[in-house]
Amino acid sequence: MKKIHIFIIMISLLILTACSSLPNVYPRTTSYALTSYKSTNIGKVLEKEVALHNGKSGFDVIRYGREAFTARIAMTDLTEKTLDLQYYIWDSDETGRLLALHTLQVADRGVKVRVLLDDIGLESHDKMIAALDAHPNIDIRIFNPFSNRNWHIFDMLSDTERVNHRMHNKTVIMDNAFAIVGGRNIGNHYFGVSDESNFRDMDIAAVGPIVRDVSKMYDYFWNGKWSVPISVITKKKYTMKDLEKERKKLEKKIKKDRYPYPLAKDSKKLQSNLKKLMEDFVWTSKGRVLWNDPAQMRLERDKQTHTIISSLHKRVNKVNKTLLMESAYFIPREYGIEHLKKLRKKGVKVRILTNSLKSNDVLAAYAGYNNYRVELLKIGVEVYELRADAGKSKLINHTLTDSNKKVSTALHAKIFVFDDKDLFVGSYNLDPRSSKINTEGGIYIPSPVLAKRVISFMDEGINLKNAYRLNLDKSGHITWTTIENGKKVVYTSEPKTSVWDKMKVSFLQILPLEDQL
Repeated sequence: MKKIHIFIIMISLLILTACSSLPNVYPRTTSYALTSYKSTNIGKVLEKEVALHNGKSGFDVIRYGREAFTARIAMTDLTEKTLDLQYYIWDSDETGRLLALHTLQVADRGVKVRVLLDDIGLESHDKMIAALDAHPNIDIRIFNPFSNRNWHIFDMLSDTERVNHRMHNKTVIMDNAFAIVGGRNIGNHYFGVSDESNFRDMDIAAVGPIVRDVSKMYDYFWNGKWSVPISVITKKKYTMKDLEKERKKLEKKIKKDRYPYPLAKDSKKLQSNLKKLMEDFVWTSKGRVLWNDPAQMRLERDKQTHTIISSLHKRVNKVNKTLLMESAYFIPREYGIEHLKKLRKKGVKVRILTNSLKSNDVLAAYAGYNNYRVELLKIGVEVYELRADAGKSKLINHTLTDSNKKVSTALHAKIFVFDDKDLFVGSYNLDPRSSKINTEGGIYIPSPVLAKRVISFMDEGINLKNAYRLNLDKSGHITWTTIENGKKVVYTSEPKTSVWDKMKVSFLQILPLEDQL
């Protein structure tokens, strides 16, 4: 009888949720990126460098977590007129709080801030974000919001087709003169300072005309009907009084936080050495912003055009020498396998680094990848899986505060290098969800110089002190080869994992989930 009552309650809640909906009519303003980007101090400095390189765009890679967070804070503090942020996740931890405070401080001095967040990480946690929106210089919108603010699961059950499409982009633009685009969300895991687990990732820093292209993408998302002002979807109407209350809480928490690096010193050093840092930028007029249009993602998959996967396929089909890839989730599907077969028949070296079972944070994604591993190895693809203890070798941060901490490591980067001469870095994973369901964004750059730097980073990832090299034994079973304590070790089943995890993966493999992974 008790089970029947619970069932009735669940069905009632589902019906009530199905009846709830988001407002269709509400006040909203259209806004666009700063047009006078040359008028700010940072704009003058950066555009002078652009002029010295004949109006080309400049690019560099941001490899490690410490420098990635420092860059965001330093450039936020240098912003004078506009700051645009677009993220899938913004955690309320040390780095999330620090960026929130610095964003609030620049808004206090007149900077116009636009924040566009996906709703996936805001379930029951949108209070601080909504309070920030009360600031007269901060405007916050939520991409494709859930109507149920406390229990997203009910929307997933009652409004699946709509809420299944998420915004996975990670972009920040300062004064329309400097941009960071890549794989990192905002949170300790993404900057290598978590005490539990950290991600290996990469961003691209960009200046010049390419920044205006990034801003056009941002404006399109911002002004689209899928981006809803947070004030419309929260029950409470937040005021400046609420904001000041939240600000005090924020400052109090930050005083107790223990960010492990001297952030103020790091930030000041980057700001003062900006011109010198620009010497490492590579310059080209052929860089392109690739992104998935939210409108396209709502179409049937065979009707989608101008997606990231279509652009990457065109480039892959022209590869003659090497295709190097890093992807947190790697589910090539049968048509992907066919593309790789054609490359291998041409003699192209194909290499992939993805997560091992131990390092993977989404078992369902690993199960999807697991279905294709043997076939990949049979056609001669070099397959590597990241070790969960790779962070000990300074893979996440080249400077460690405590290398003795037992912190797990996972791969979060999304990197492609074609023929050692051009590359793509962004938020796009090699899986069905990034290809056909979510919006994504990244930058394609034809530059052998930059490609060489990225390859160096990728080679560090596949070092056998950091990864497992997969092979097939004489019986056709997978083996995992690595180096531990200076000695070669070969495993005959997924290393360092429990029987329970292996059983869960086996179960997930038989479920019809692949289209959603």
